[in-house]
Amino acid sequence: MTGTRRGVISDWGGVLTPPLPDGIQAWLRADRIDIDHYYEVMRPYFDGSVPDNPVHALERGEIDTREFERDLAALLRSTHGGPVRAEGLIERMFSNFDPVHDMYEALRHARGSGHGTALLSNSWGNGYPREHFAATFDTVVISGEVGMRKPEERIYLHTCRSLGLEPEECVFIDDLAHNIETAESLGMTGILHTDVESTRRELSRFLASEGERERQPA
Repeated sequence: MTGTRRGVISDWGGVLTPPLPDGIQAWLRADRIDIDHYYEVMRPYFDGSVPDNPVHALERGEIDTREFERDLAALLRSTHGGPVRAEGLIERMFSNFDPVHDMYEALRHARGSGHGTALLSNSWGNGYPREHFAATFDTVVISGEVGMRKPEERIYLHTCRSLGLEPEECVFIDDLAHNIETAESLGMTGILHTDVESTRRELSRFLASEGERERQPA
């Protein structure tokens, strides 16, 4: 793929926050929930083996957050012998997902250079640090607000249309390989996020003009 990429689409959790496992495990420890049992309970929801997957329904906004919290809390096991508190479970789950300001700054730099920017995130009904969004993104696509989720092709296309761009004109950043694979199948350029510096280098390379790209080291 050649030519300047004119749109940057970024995931939230794990890209604009520290790695997902870090935040989740901090919540599990704070709520005194059995960590190994949590992963055992959640594994079927993420490997696609659960029919009518409630996680997918939650991400599309098809079920009530409080209902999901009650159902999940009933499946979890505490380390103190008492029940897991359902009320506010998701808020507590995401309470340690602090902003990675260097990544926000990289996206603001791209936007300031004339490139369109978008957030594309699968939501669990959780709150987002929206105070950072207006200065960073031209458009914000939250799965539960649009009734679609990654890695469904339609949500990627919806996000590109929101930027007024074709998929081939967009870079997509995510920390999950299967989300990147769908984006690339649609013609987008994928950046699998592992750390801020490598993502910033890749983003700079993709957004460079042809003349600038020729001067960059291979």
